[in-house]
Amino acid sequence: MSTESHDVVVVGGGTAGCFAATTAAQDGLDVVLVERKTEEEGGYIACGDGIKGASKFPDVVDRDRLDEEAFTNHGISRALFENPLTGETIDIPFTESGGVVDRYKYGQILLEETDRAGAEIHYETVVQDVVQPNGRVEGVRAIREGEPVTYEAEVVIDGAGALSILQDKADLSTSTFDTNVNYSQFCSAYREVLEVPEPVDWHDALVFKPTEELGYLWYFPRSATEINAGLGFQMNKPPMKLVEVLKADLASRAEFQGATVKNKLGAALPTRRPYDSAVHPGFVAVGDAAGHVNPCTGGGIPGAAKAGHWAAKVAAEAIGDGDVSEAALWEYNRRVQTDFGKRFAAMDLYNIFGGAHEIEELVSVITSLPGQQIVDALGKRGTASMGLGLKLKTLLKTVGHWDVLYELYKIQQEAKTLKDVYDSYPDDPRHFDAWQAERDAVMDRVYELTGAEPKY
Repeated sequence: MSTESHDVVVVGGGTAGCFAATTAAQDGLDVVLVERKTEEEGGYIACGDGIKGASKFPDVVDRDRLDEEAFTNHGISRALFENPLTGETIDIPFTESGGVVDRYKYGQILLEETDRAGAEIHYETVVQDVVQPNGRVEGVRAIREGEPVTYEAEVVIDGAGALSILQDKADLSTSTFDTNVNYSQFCSAYREVLEVPEPVDWHDALVFKPTEELGYLWYFPRSATEINAGLGFQMNKPPMKLVEVLKADLASRAEFQGATVKNKLGAALPTRRPYDSAVHPGFVAVGDAAGHVNPCTGGGIPGAAKAGHWAAKVAAEAIGDGDVSEAALWEYNRRVQTDFGKRFAAMDLYNIFGGAHEIEELVSVITSLPGQQIVDALGKRGTASMGLGLKLKTLLKTVGHWDVLYELYKIQQEAKTLKDVYDSYPDDPRHFDAWQAERDAVMDRVYELTGAEPKY
């Protein structure tokens, strides 16, 4: 068995892992990124491909190159919400345009940028355990190209994805690291990339259609003739035959007649709030491995990029100070929770609300809401507001579902309160318990209001 020593070991070559390794290398650290796939397969990840512009990514990679080579459709200006009960479609314009990316090209470019920054990349390396002799995580054990190897490090950054094996192997009981994690807080998803014979007339739109399992079908146009089509369901619901359901919906759509499948892939992803704490002495979790995914839409690329960057910045400072304790790494938690963390936590309330109702009720209410309110609640803000005129119109449209509409209104109020709580995330671990108690008081009200089983 061989042993290597580095300042930082990053596990996983996804968005979070690449941004972490690139940032660490640019800050002068000796960093290695270990990736289980081959170099040719690197970056091949199941994804819906919908994303906002790369201009908001941390400025540690060539964002212009990402934009030019990986983004295949820059013209997304609206969403189409399909009512599975009536067949009607709601057209929701975006106030900010988005795009669709070729996830494989995007992933390959990120790995090339990581290499260019000076980080080592070890492909075909499968991590099997952590090195943790005295509480602090001090490295990982892996099999690299068939041979055992130990990677020693001051800090291990876990970008190994949903339900990470590192968190199963590490003893995290002596820190605040969030271990309140189980399969029911995750989603199973499947997608195919299809080439259609004729251009679709919704090449400027993201298409959504709810499913019975509190998930949705999606149709995201990489171009007018190349479509990312997929669906997912939450694992706290009855199992869903993903492939069969997708194929049945494809068969019902005229634009997909004669389409050819270019590739297909499945994955699991978190549909929960971000981890309350994702640090332990010598250890930081990022991206999917820390629940950094929009729990309503499954979008996670921008948050993962930020999280990886912040984790490396905080780790570099901690290593420079000779202190990689939980308190020394805590600033990473604060940055996440007061940025996208509060928004994702607020969105999680809508997930809880949805799980307590039947699909017919939810669709009837959602299709009666003004489009911008849907975008605000489930998109950029995590909350929504509505003027008196819109309230009256919505009331007229939702006759028979006023109790559900009122409940949704109350959820929106609690979402605003929850974001305020996250804005006051503590500066150090000493006040963490008090913060959790304040947050849990909001959650208790939500469970009482919806009748939902506690999610955490």
